[in-house]
Amino acid sequence: MSPQPRPCDEAAIRAAGAGPACTARQQRFVLAAAILGSSMAYIDGSAVSVALPVIQAQLSASITLMQWVVNAYTVFLAALMLIGGSLGDRYGRRRIFIIGVTLFALASLWCGLSRGAVELAIARGVQGVGGALLVPSNLAIIGASFPKETRGKAIGSWAAASAMAAALGPVLGGWLADAISWRAIFFINLPLALLTLAIAWRHLPESRSGDAPRRQDWPGALLAVAGLGALALGLIRSSVLSWSSPFVWGALLVGIALLLAFVALEAKRRAPMVPLALFRARDFSGANLLTLFLYTGLGGAFFFLPFDLIQARHYGAAEAGAVFLPFTLLIGLLSPWSGGLIDRFGARLPLIIGPLIAAAGFALFARPGLDASYWRDFLPPMLILGLGMAISIAPLTTTVLNAVGAERAGIASGVNNAVSEIASLLAVAAFGALAVAVFGHAIDAVTGGLALSPDGARFLAASRDKLAALPLPKGLRPGEAQALEEAVALAYLASFRTVMLIAAALALLSSLCAALMIGSGRREAAALRPAQGDGPKRREGLGLRSNQSTGGRHGGRIISGLARLAIRRYRVHALDRYGTGQQDEGALSRSGDRHADDLDEARAGRRHPGACT
Repeated sequence: MSPQPRPCDEAAIRAAGAGPACTARQQRFVLAAAILGSSMAYIDGSAVSVALPVIQAQLSASITLMQWVVNAYTVFLAALMLIGGSLGDRYGRRRIFIIGVTLFALASLWCGLSRGAVELAIARGVQGVGGALLVPSNLAIIGASFPKETRGKAIGSWAAASAMAAALGPVLGGWLADAISWRAIFFINLPLALLTLAIAWRHLPESRSGDAPRRQDWPGALLAVAGLGALALGLIRSSVLSWSSPFVWGALLVGIALLLAFVALEAKRRAPMVPLALFRARDFSGANLLTLFLYTGLGGAFFFLPFDLIQARHYGAAEAGAVFLPFTLLIGLLSPWSGGLIDRFGARLPLIIGPLIAAAGFALFARPGLDASYWRDFLPPMLILGLGMAISIAPLTTTVLNAVGAERAGIASGVNNAVSEIASLLAVAAFGALAVAVFGHAIDAVTGGLALSPDGARFLAASRDKLAALPLPKGLRPGEAQALEEAVALAYLASFRTVMLIAAALALLSSLCAALMIGSGRREAAALRPAQGDGPKRREGLGLRSNQSTGGRHGGRIISGLARLAIRRYRVHALDRYGTGQQDEGALSRSGDRHADDLDEARAGRRHPGACT
C-alpha cells in the first residue's frame, strides 16, 4: 500500500445508515477511535512501502520476496474487505473493529520480530486479515454513529486526519528506517492499537445493519483469496523461473480458474459478496475498469520509486519518503476545486483529462538519467501526477455512486475500493517480473564487453533477482568496481523507465475507458442540478466554498504550513460536500450526490437496531 487514497472511503462512510443518536461525548470518542484506526492502516502501509529497500538490504532478500511482503498483505485485504464489512453489519461493527485492531496489532508485533523475509511476508498476510476487518468496520462506525446533521463535520475531521497520516507516513517510515530500524515501523502500531482498543472497549457504540445477510459468503471469500494468491504467485515466480516454466503457467491457470469459479459462485448465491448485477450498469463497469488501470499504474510506480531513489540514487529513506509529500498535499489542496469540476462539466470529462495528466506525470518520471536533480526531475512529475489524481478521484467516486441505486451505495463503494487494492496487487506482481526481466537483459548488454573477475561475475549473477540492492564485493580489480556500479545503475534505470512508461500507458487506457464507457458529461451535469423549489438550502456546484476560514497560523517551515493548509481545506471541502444541516450557521448541503441524499431519506425510517452504550 502506497501513499495513495482509496477512491471511495468517504462514500463508504456516507452509505452506512445512521443508528440511534449518540451524545456529543460519545461521538468525540467514536471519532478518536476511527481516526486512530485509520491512521494505523495508512501509516503502516505507506511507511512500509518507503522502507522496502532498507528491509531488502538488511534481510539480504530478493526483489520477489519484497513483492510478497507487499502482496501478502494486499491479497487478504482486497479479497476479505467486503466480507469484513458484512461481518460488521451482521455481528456488530464495534466487535469486528476490536477484533481487527487486535489482530492487526499482534501481526505488527510479529512483523517487527521477523527474522527473515519469508516470515515477514507471512506476518504481513495476517496483518492483511486484520486490515480487512478493521478498515470497513472503522468507516461504517462513523456513518452509524453520526446523524445527518453532524456527519459532515465528522467526515471532515476524519478525512483531515487521514490526509495527515497519508502525508506523514512515508516520511515517518523513512526516518524510522534511517534513525532506528525498519522494525520500528511495525512496533509503532502497538501503542496506537492499545489506545484505540481502550477507547473502543469503553466508549464505542455498537451498531448493526438490519438487512445484513445471515449467512456469510465464506466460499466466495476463500475462492477470491486463493485465486488472487495463485495469480500473484505465477506472476512473481515468472521473474525467477521464466515464462516457459510449467509452474508459472500452472499457477496462472489455477488462479484464473479459481477467479472464474468465484464469478460463477457469486452469480448463483442469494447473498453474494459481490453482486454481479452491479456491473450491468455501464458507468459502474467503466468506473471500475478505469480504477483497475489507473491504480495498477500508480501502484507499480510507487512500489519501484523508493527503490530507484534509495538504491540507484543513494537517497536516505527519510529523503525518499519526503519525495511523496507534494503528491499527497496537492490532492488535499485541490479536492474542493476538483469537486467543483463535476457540476460544470459532469464526471466524464474530468475522468478523461485527469488520467491523461497522470500519464504525463508517469512519463516524465522515465526521463531522468543518473545525474537527476530532485527539483528538476522528480518534483515536477510528482506535482503533475498529483494534479491528475486530484482531478480523477472525486468524479470517480461520484460515478460509482450515481451508477447504482441508493440502497447499493455501500456495496458499490466497497467493490470499487477492493478493485483499487487488487490493482495494486497486480501491479506489484506483474511490474516486478517485468523489472527483473528488463534488468537482466540490460545488465547483459552493458557488461557484455567487460572482462570480469570471478568475484565480479558472481556479483552480477546475484544481482539479477536483487536489482540494485547488493553492495559491491571487496577485492575487485582497479576500475572494475566503478564499472560494475555504473552497469548496475544503468540496468536498474532501464527497468525503472520501463515501469514508468507502462504506468503511463495504463493511465492512457483508463482515460480511454472513461471516454468509451462513462455516460455523457452533459447528462450527468443535468442530473446533478438541484430541483426547482429546493429553496435556499440547495446551491448548484460541487466546489462550494464555506465561509469558514482556511487560513491559520503557519509554522516556520513551508512543508508544515502546506500540510495544515491542506488539512483545513480538506475539512472545508467535506463540510461543503456533506453539509452540517444547520442553516442558521450558513451551512449548505451539496447538490452533487443525489444518491447520497436519497440514501439518507430512504434510511430515515429504517434505523439500525444497535444502540449507543
